[in-house]
Amino acid sequence: MTIEKGSHPPDQRTPAEGKFPANFLWGVATSAYQIEGATQEDGRGPSIWDTYSRIPGKVLGGESGDVACDHYHRWASDLDLVAGLNLNAYRFSVAWPRIMPEGTGRVNAAGLDFYERLVDGALERGLQPHVTLYHWDLPQALQDRGGWPHPDMPEWFTDYALAVYGRLGNRVASYATFNEPWCTAELGYHVGRHAPGVQDLRASLLASYQIQLAHGSVIRALRAENTRAELGTVLNLYPVDAASGRAEDLHAAQLIDEKLNRWYLDPIFRGRFPAGAVADYAEAMPEIDLQALASAQQPLDFLGVNYYFRQWVSEGGASRAGPPSPDAERTAMGWEVYPEGLHRLLTDLHREYQAPKYLITENGAAFDDQWNNGEVHDEARTRYLQGHLQQLHRAIQDGVPVGGYFAWSLMDNYEWAYGYSKRFGIVHVDYGTQQRTLKDSAKWYRDFVRRQRP
Repeated sequence: MTIEKGSHPPDQRTPAEGKFPANFLWGVATSAYQIEGATQEDGRGPSIWDTYSRIPGKVLGGESGDVACDHYHRWASDLDLVAGLNLNAYRFSVAWPRIMPEGTGRVNAAGLDFYERLVDGALERGLQPHVTLYHWDLPQALQDRGGWPHPDMPEWFTDYALAVYGRLGNRVASYATFNEPWCTAELGYHVGRHAPGVQDLRASLLASYQIQLAHGSVIRALRAENTRAELGTVLNLYPVDAASGRAEDLHAAQLIDEKLNRWYLDPIFRGRFPAGAVADYAEAMPEIDLQALASAQQPLDFLGVNYYFRQWVSEGGASRAGPPSPDAERTAMGWEVYPEGLHRLLTDLHREYQAPKYLITENGAAFDDQWNNGEVHDEARTRYLQGHLQQLHRAIQDGVPVGGYFAWSLMDNYEWAYGYSKRFGIVHVDYGTQQRTLKDSAKWYRDFVRRQRP
């Protein structure tokens, strides 16, 4: 991405509500462990998050996804919610432990049955199913064998992906190999704030390398099946701003850009890791097979972009979610609300990498929502959606081929190490009763999409 310095004033050129392309996808996104529950039903094996959430002090309140939103039992009414919002697409992930409880070998038919019901139910409601194959819930059995740093992971992941495709096939509109692999490798194996909780930079770098090989392997395997579904991957990406024009700050920002963004973009589009980051990792960098890494560069039908905030970087590599300004609007996560970053990110991406199509696969915000007599007035989230959709429309006007937008998330859910304390949904969930309530943001999104129809 282009490294810039200083703050950027809001751009006022975009009309309040532009018209999107007629074939644009409008959807919401979820992930398996965050909503499904039923962690010990119908033959599902344990995942690394089942294990991690039971380690004292790792998850706020010691909470787990054992029940979550009980989507495993309530999927039909949840799909009714999606369809009732005038949407035409639904993005969800498949739980590897539900398909292969031991990670490899035996395939659990009951797990595939669930996702087949989900896909067929979406299609019956006029919703395109968009599947993510991996959203952080690795089978614990594979972590016991070494997890993502293990050299056999690409083969294991490919076997799992083929099992999913063998049942769901071309009824699915798109398959994404990974969701936010940076989080898997960095938060899971280096920082240790996500499952499996490892704190080892070298292990993290090995995990990122094996993830790249696994991505390329699955794309090749699905292409060999002559799939009609679109194939891609989903990355969390950020505009990067240096705190000043000082050379030290600009250099630090460049390194953050390479480690956050280009570390995952360059292999899939250029077949290599960025040189600056490789050099900076120095002796922690494992030996890698450059020829094997080149296999990560496979033709893609789309790149999924998850956008939440920009990175603000100062000397020494310290980064934060936006500038340290007391006036900046922030979410309950402490993330700066910066809609203009979506336009910056997309135009930079397309100039440098030229993906054939982009999907905004996640965009949303947590706020401290209050349920009151059957209503949730979340004005801040409504403004968030409005601002980001304005900037998305502007990017399309500027020539970026964006094919769809998936708000994160359909409903409040398990927010990983934060437990149930952060609410990202446009639908409120009472976790005690599992009652769903449309927030004002959901009503606004529903009406906005209706106005977009021909």
